[in-house]
Amino acid sequence: MADMIQTLPLALPASLVDLHRIDLSALYSTGWGVEASDVVGAPNGEVYALYLVYRHTHGVARDEPDPAKANFGYRLIARYSAGGELLASAVCCAPDSEGNASAVLNGSDMTLCVLPDGTLAVSGDPDSTTLITPDLNRVVAGYEGRARRPFEEVSPDDAFASSISVTPSGRLLCATTEYGVWDRSIQILNLVGVADGALTSTSKPAIEALAVLGPARKSDGAPRAHVRYRGRPVDLENRPRPALTERVTGETSYAWDDSRLGRPVPLAEDLFVVPFFARTFRSGSRGQPFAFALVNGQGEMTGRLQGLHEWNDSPFTGSCFAVAADPRRGRAFHLNRYGLYAWGRDGVLRARLDTQNKAFTPLTRFTLTACSPAGDLLLVHRKQHLVLCIPAPDDLGDLASSVEQALRTFARQRTALKGEWSPVNWHWTHTSAARHL
Repeated sequence: MADMIQTLPLALPASLVDLHRIDLSALYSTGWGVEASDVVGAPNGEVYALYLVYRHTHGVARDEPDPAKANFGYRLIARYSAGGELLASAVCCAPDSEGNASAVLNGSDMTLCVLPDGTLAVSGDPDSTTLITPDLNRVVAGYEGRARRPFEEVSPDDAFASSISVTPSGRLLCATTEYGVWDRSIQILNLVGVADGALTSTSKPAIEALAVLGPARKSDGAPRAHVRYRGRPVDLENRPRPALTERVTGETSYAWDDSRLGRPVPLAEDLFVVPFFARTFRSGSRGQPFAFALVNGQGEMTGRLQGLHEWNDSPFTGSCFAVAADPRRGRAFHLNRYGLYAWGRDGVLRARLDTQNKAFTPLTRFTLTACSPAGDLLLVHRKQHLVLCIPAPDDLGDLASSVEQALRTFARQRTALKGEWSPVNWHWTHTSAARHL
């Protein structure tokens, strides 16, 4: 298995580092940083990574002309071959050095998805999706959602989704925003649905809503026509009921008010894991309720991923909210500061790797992003900016030995990469041309 374990650097284009005179040895407390957003796999074994590099220095004018002093924020997309080679790099979501706007729609909580035809979809809140050719050379379409705020005139948009995942047959599992949830006059990620048609430069399929996180109590009067329920656009009356938070408690209680939706993932063709989490508090949220709900293709909540304790296994510590799934084998995975967890299609916990065990303590430094189509676990080291690809065994009883071997291999591969790339303070750079999208 060791030859299938891969370690991939999230590298910055040297041209970008030179343009802005980024001091790679500087602490992030000085106002700059690198953060991973998402990593996904393609059916051909390639891997795509989305990450952010930014500088926000206090006191710098918004129109500072000198790039060596100016603040900036770029999204970077990297493409790796099945063998781990960096094939292409793209810069997006900010103007280029000549002031030309990016064709990639910016947003918050941005995610990646490789569509059935190989096109790369980049999505973000509020329901903006950009389609990019697999080689990262060209943007082929952009579906832009606009934030809707109180006391502002609502203008039509061309939104699609805030996140997309693909089922084994090629359908699109989507999460979209809705106005007026929890009686708030903003848009919040709230709807989970499935689109049966292809998403292309000329075709935007309708999303059939399966479930909603919380009740919407007000409307902006402009429901998005492509998000439908029983043949009509979702609105205050026409919507899945009861809401997921109501199903968990029997009725919406204080504990679930202002809760938020995580990224849904397919556990099988017609079974989906829909994570949702109670409100977070600045003083700490460990012990707050959360649920990894199982929702079927008819929108019924059939159960939950079982075996997690609200305090001992809390995803709120470190904000570890992602669930990854391998729908072809019917497995789900979750990683937080307390362990790596694996479930079968029935929601029964099959494996728990405790991070208090010295062998698995290194997992606390990683974030789980996704399963590749082959079932590999894709993790990102938050401090060292490295992607670790771990082949998950067919028998989840062997998960502990597989992960332990992967972590040992990661240490060896990291050492080899340091000799090849010569990173500065775990910041990797490459001299390949980076296309501005």
